[in-house]
Amino acid sequence: MPARHQRLTETTDELDAALAAIREELGLTAGFPPAAEAEAEAFSADPQLPEADQTGVEFVTIDPPGSTDLDQALHLERDGDGFTVRYAIADVPAFVAPGGAIDAEARRRGQTMYAPDGRVPLHPPVVSEGAGSLLAGQERGAYVWTMRLDASGDVVETALERARVRSREQLTYEQAQQRVEGGDAMLGLLETVGELRIALEAARDGASLDMPEEQIARAGDAFVIERRVLLPVERWNAQISLMTGMEAANLQLRAERGILRTMPRPPKGDVDRFRKEVRAIGEEWAEGEHYGAFLRRLDRAKPTTLAILQAARRLFRGASYTVLDDGSDAAQLEQAAIGAPYAHTTAPLRRLVDRYVLAHCEAIANDREIPQWAAEGLAGLPEIMQTSGQLANKLERESIDAVEIAVLRGRIGDEFDAVVVESRKEGATIQLIDPPTEAACETDAEPGSRIRVRLTEADLGTRRLRFVQA
Repeated sequence: MPARHQRLTETTDELDAALAAIREELGLTAGFPPAAEAEAEAFSADPQLPEADQTGVEFVTIDPPGSTDLDQALHLERDGDGFTVRYAIADVPAFVAPGGAIDAEARRRGQTMYAPDGRVPLHPPVVSEGAGSLLAGQERGAYVWTMRLDASGDVVETALERARVRSREQLTYEQAQQRVEGGDAMLGLLETVGELRIALEAARDGASLDMPEEQIARAGDAFVIERRVLLPVERWNAQISLMTGMEAANLQLRAERGILRTMPRPPKGDVDRFRKEVRAIGEEWAEGEHYGAFLRRLDRAKPTTLAILQAARRLFRGASYTVLDDGSDAAQLEQAAIGAPYAHTTAPLRRLVDRYVLAHCEAIANDREIPQWAAEGLAGLPEIMQTSGQLANKLERESIDAVEIAVLRGRIGDEFDAVVVESRKEGATIQLIDPPTEAACETDAEPGSRIRVRLTEADLGTRRLRFVQA
């Protein structure tokens, strides 16, 4: 084997080992207890489908290539001057027996965990990627949201029922974008409604990061991080999910029962610090412009934009889950990035809390008692989601660190442009402009300063990445 291929193989093997070690350190295993697997197999052999029938609706799914755990399917049509949006969400409560083995394991896991080398699912794959997934051509149970919108894209009426559905087609984002550009009537309405909803988001001072997707690739002996800017159809599709989550929050608020996803507005000091970082990176941000509007207009293809979006994440802190009761403080119930109350409800195959929100909303929408399992299951649910969220963030952060080390390890001694993000007694944290990497650095520069740094250490074994000011 030529020497350069030997070095590349060694680097690849070390990265694989580092990613595996991270999972082991975090106690993450993909396998399920035998009892949970047995429950999943039993459901898959004889799924119990709802009586209501919406198989005549020509739903489609839009997901990344190769996806098998399909939570959502959509259909849009004109309705006078407005629109009707139908959004089918996988009927996870149908295969999770309250207090059963799948239920217990799902409450232990909290959510699906994602890493560069694979995922640790919330539910056994035989249902989450098979009998419970909204796969094309298969009759499935779903919670079907039917939302009527006016000409501005605002929701004027919402209904929700459990029904049988059959997705007609599984589209990738690229295929959906091509359909829109080719004049597809139904998906053309996704563009229309998506743009209307983005305008409404701007009007309520909402904000979205819309981070470009990053993928690891090899270039000769080195690793590189390739960025894929999100397609417009991905933003339009996300707006349908956000709209549904807002309607889920409204239903629960009406009944003063359920659980919301909440986040406070960023303190002025954080916004001022972010503005200083933006200035150091070299982007113009007009005084008086809301940070949401500023983030929306950035060119996602520019390397400096990704650095700005990374810095902006510090504006989106403090997210939590709030259980509603008669004494809930309305002022604390907003999700600041959305600019409205919001609930997680569109990804029950991958997130535990959505199952409970769906059960609450379906009962409230149809003037029925909330199922006992759903009402009682809210106890401890915010803590479960917070703990699993912290674990997911740690897995993501440490995995990205390992990949960045693999990308940069061949550039010891090279210099980079960076912005100082934070300064502490033990050293500073910097944000490289390109590649957009956070790392420790020896510098006395103030936060928000733009400096030149030199890479001094990139060790996969210890997962250490360090710079000094040049």
